[in-house]
Amino acid sequence: MKFKLHSNYQPCGDQPAAIDQLFSGVESGEKHQVLLGVTGSGKTFTMAKVIEQCNRPALVLAHNKTLAAQLYHEFKAFFPESAVEYFVSYYDYYQPEAYVPSADLYIDKEATINDELDKLRMSATRSLFERRDVVIVASVSCIYGLGSPEAYYGMLVMLEKGHQTSREALLRRFVDIQYERSEDLRRGTFRVRGDMIEIYPTYEDQAYRIEMWGDQIDTLRQIDPLTGEVRTGNEDLSRVPIYPKTHYVMPQDQRDRAIVGIQEELEWWKKELEKQGKFVEAQRVVQRTLFDIEMMRTIGYCHGIENYSRHLSGRLPGEAPPTLLDYVPQDYLMFIDESHQTVPQVRGMFHGDRSRKQTLVDYGFRITA
Repeated sequence: MKFKLHSNYQPCGDQPAAIDQLFSGVESGEKHQVLLGVTGSGKTFTMAKVIEQCNRPALVLAHNKTLAAQLYHEFKAFFPESAVEYFVSYYDYYQPEAYVPSADLYIDKEATINDELDKLRMSATRSLFERRDVVIVASVSCIYGLGSPEAYYGMLVMLEKGHQTSREALLRRFVDIQYERSEDLRRGTFRVRGDMIEIYPTYEDQAYRIEMWGDQIDTLRQIDPLTGEVRTGNEDLSRVPIYPKTHYVMPQDQRDRAIVGIQEELEWWKKELEKQGKFVEAQRVVQRTLFDIEMMRTIGYCHGIENYSRHLSGRLPGEAPPTLLDYVPQDYLMFIDESHQTVPQVRGMFHGDRSRKQTLVDYGFRITA
């Protein structure tokens, strides 16, 4: 689907020339272009016109949630028929894991997740897999590690009317992609009543009802998750994709390979710490890592699983972990809003995060991955 801009205004003043020059720069392969303008000069409208003309997926990077929300609503108004998504940190409160050597003070990770922001993040990655007319308005959160897009899409459960599958096999698939069984239908859970299964995806405001007839999917309906009422116009769907509950999901064989890699690195790092005379740190990293491995084996997930992203995604030492930038198509456009603020912030967040993690590694709170 192509982008179609809706607006009561037409480009005027310097805007037509700016739009033409920016479009020509994109078409000729220029990597960096700068659009200058005072507040209220129509830079967002100019960006929207460039997106429409180039007809490529776009990522708009802003330096705080408030500005990102403002841009999100503006682009939503410009492109009502396209997928305009909002991707920011999903924490209402976040205290990262840290260690202060001078005070011998360890600070455990503590966070409160906002379900609505989590839904919007999951919706953003879902849209990138399903369509080309996508605008993602993101904060600096987009440079932080996310699960592998290959594993995430590979675990997709495609429900099709008439498909042959047993009820038990379908339930196992839902558990594999981290959905929990519950009598209270909440986002990220499923409910079973006889031959009827109801599932509430993390990225939507609607749930789905699957009615089985023996070992066959007989009917697919979209329902209201609170009342169970069938949505008008969605009484008989032919297919419904169900994406994993979390980005950190992968097949069992890939998880087993990752655990072997984590164990090998643990043995190497333990010996390195002992060579340096850091026996307390060596014992600490072994204890913490083995606990995480046991959690991954048992429930497929552990507290701070992003610490093992290199092994989980099968990347080489020194390679960047998967981020939102790995989910977007290669020909996407990136707009950095308020770049004089955003670029230094990205650089500062990267170096601050690396410094904190290096201290955790040096003092045996995590392995080098």
